[in-house]
Amino acid sequence: MKILLTGACGFVGSTLAQTIVASGRPWTVIGFDNLCRPGSELNRARLQQLGIKLYHGDLRCQSDVDALPAVNWVVDCAANPSVLAGADGQTSSRQLMEHNLAGTINVLEKCKANKAGFVLLSTSRVYAIEPLAKLKVVVRQDAFEPDASATMPAGLSSQGIAETFSTAAPVSLYGASKIASEALALEYGATFDFPVWINRCGVLAGAGQFGRADQGIFAYWINAHLRRQPLRYIGFDGQGHQVRDCLQPRDLVPLLEKQFDAGLGKGQPKIINVAGGAGSVCSLRQLTAWCDRELGVHPVSSDPQPRPFDLPWVVLDSALATKTWGWKPATTTEQILKEIARHAEKNPDWLKLSTP
Repeated sequence: MKILLTGACGFVGSTLAQTIVASGRPWTVIGFDNLCRPGSELNRARLQQLGIKLYHGDLRCQSDVDALPAVNWVVDCAANPSVLAGADGQTSSRQLMEHNLAGTINVLEKCKANKAGFVLLSTSRVYAIEPLAKLKVVVRQDAFEPDASATMPAGLSSQGIAETFSTAAPVSLYGASKIASEALALEYGATFDFPVWINRCGVLAGAGQFGRADQGIFAYWINAHLRRQPLRYIGFDGQGHQVRDCLQPRDLVPLLEKQFDAGLGKGQPKIINVAGGAGSVCSLRQLTAWCDRELGVHPVSSDPQPRPFDLPWVVLDSALATKTWGWKPATTTEQILKEIARHAEKNPDWLKLSTP
């Protein structure tokens, strides 16, 4: 079986590729990447050492996608994954849509032509901002959690955000590009009779992740703490209580295998959450305390000024993935943080290498 990974030289794509090869699964992995992100050349070299065939091209260019060999499955890991993309004054909104939406369309046309299955790695950012921003929270052990005495929005519980939670706008331009990609993927699959699965991922993290505050907060925070670079708690009274869950992308491989085997999967849900969930949550303040214990004390400043799209508590409930596929994350948050720290110690210039 042949698997195409788009965005293969990014953190998620390269992690999946390396995990598949190391597992001994009888799959041929092919990678496709435009190599635009700082640090992607490092992953390119690692994948080539593993014997993975890599194609340099741009998903926005249909002829580049058409030139790729026929495969059985495409796992779409390529995206501009920043919630601030297109709205921060530093990136183009048009370019965001060209990458995240037009690129998806080009890949779906490839799947249509080859009758290949398609797996979209989507995001928790498809969920509506307004009810999450208004969520009543309390502070417990230096982290926000939903106030159990308050009425919660439909689709949300102490275990996290379920797939039934609202996806009504606003969700950010980034979130909108992923919702549109989801809808088109489902329509292409239904119209042209090829399998489509959509996995909405929580925060993905692990060793080798590019360290940027807007895209790889765990890696950024640990690397910056270790190098004694300035760190700030932004918004929410500047206390660092905001919470996210945490998932190592290699834990997705067993799920992908089951989805490949299921083919069209009649009667199975096409959209599921895949995340570390409530058992993996970590606030910035808790992350700092972990860094202080493991790496030495480093002060963090406070900036109460809020940023657009920031939310106090974003945790995905993966109960449907467990019920449907028997899937659960295998790597704990503690293991993820330790592997990031060990990587940071071995790569003192990582932030410089992996940021613009």
